Amino acid sequence: MDQFLDRLAATTPPDRAVGIGCALVALCALLADPIVRYTRHLVTLLHEGGHAVVALLAGRSLHGIRLHSDASGLSVSRGRPSGPGMVATLLAGYLTPALAGLAGAYAVPAGWSNAYLWAMVLVCALLLLQIRNLHGLVVVVVSGVTIGLVGWYAPDQVRSALATTLTWFLLFSGPWGMAGLFRARRRPGGQGSDVDQLARITPLPATGWWTLMTAVTLAVLGLGARALLVG
Repeated sequence: MDQFLDRLAATTPPDRAVGIGCALVALCALLADPIVRYTRHLVTLLHEGGHAVVALLAGRSLHGIRLHSDASGLSVSRGRPSGPGMVATLLAGYLTPALAGLAGAYAVPAGWSNAYLWAMVLVCALLLLQIRNLHGLVVVVVSGVTIGLVGWYAPDQVRSALATTLTWFLLFSGPWGMAGLFRARRRPGGQGSDVDQLARITPLPATGWWTLMTAVTLAVLGLGARALLVG
């Protein structure tokens, strides 16, 4: 236990040059097609995890999470089909990865990079309890084990760099995900997204929900970038 607590101890915050380098790596991981085929599964993991957590907090019953090979996912919960709880559950998906990045943006400069990595491992461990398909199981295990191995064995600078890169990746994933949603909704049959479901249970149209969520993710990116680069 003492050894584990030592591993959670504060790590050296990255300097500004390292932070910018990590941001560039994160952009490559999000935009380079050969890489994003794999990295986007982490975004889906957090997206569906956000739906699941908020559903439970809203008093809904959770019936499992599925993560698919095309980086789509599904969280199944039961409860009222409308109302504040359902609105919050639907909102949580696209916002959760960005908010997880914002948490990292404040943890990393404060020297808590390793604690942030282990928090991600804990998230993966908790999601294992709700995964209902093999591909989802592989995604969660590989993500959690990879981050955990770095958090346990890697030197201080590597842990700090990974936490910083992961933070930037999640911050960028917010607007990136909303841009992807915009493109998906323009295709035939692309009207079943979270914003379309929100439009069906509220007076605000889908474009209004998309605009609101995009504004939130952009604001989170701005706040996170300021915390990482300015302090």
